[in-house]
Amino acid sequence: MGIIRCCVIDDEPLALKLISSYVSRTSGLELAGAYLSAEEASEAITGGRFDAVFLDIQMPGVSGVEFAKTVPSSTRIIFVTAYSDYAVEGFRVNAIDYLLKPVSYDEFVSAVNRVRQWKKGLDALSGRDLQGDYLTVKSEYRLVRLKISDIVYIEGLKDYIKIYSIQQPRPVLTLMSLKTLESMLSPQSFMRIHRSYIVNVDRITSIARGRVTLGDAAVPVSDTYRQQLIDRLSGQ
Repeated sequence: MGIIRCCVIDDEPLALKLISSYVSRTSGLELAGAYLSAEEASEAITGGRFDAVFLDIQMPGVSGVEFAKTVPSSTRIIFVTAYSDYAVEGFRVNAIDYLLKPVSYDEFVSAVNRVRQWKKGLDALSGRDLQGDYLTVKSEYRLVRLKISDIVYIEGLKDYIKIYSIQQPRPVLTLMSLKTLESMLSPQSFMRIHRSYIVNVDRITSIARGRVTLGDAAVPVSDTYRQQLIDRLSGQ
């Protein structure tokens, strides 16, 4: 599976030292960066140098939540914070785990195992590809080739996604983040309408009461995306 390159960002020196020490003592991990602010880490992170980032949320200047939005989809985020009320924000930026300070080593290892599972899935998905009109993904130990225009919508389930296609009698489950697949699909045809859903705009038949209908299927549309979707459908 290879070494997991880690970065730690925390404005508290003691917390930074603790998580950095956990990384250094754990087999299979490499401490490739430790920073006291998001600004310090910005260039390294956006350059895609890390597999995982342990990120404090409440920091002066750029907050962890805001910074997380700039992290490449190829990097997993583990939030480390003293405040439990940020959990929802963590899910909104596809954080793979959420650790409360003070973090025990067992809790740290649990989060690392989530990253290992994700990276193992990526290594197994060497056949994943986007070529022309087709998307190939690994699902249940087999490669599935999907015609992109036949995809109706995609549902995000934390580390996995379900791809609903008119080709398939049931959704195709594959280990990938919704954010990763979103970056692979054409924005002219596909649009995120909810933190957990991306839809094929060409297959929308109606929108009403917070839901979008796509033929026989219906999925929620959040207030964040609703007006943007309406503008898109009306050609604005």
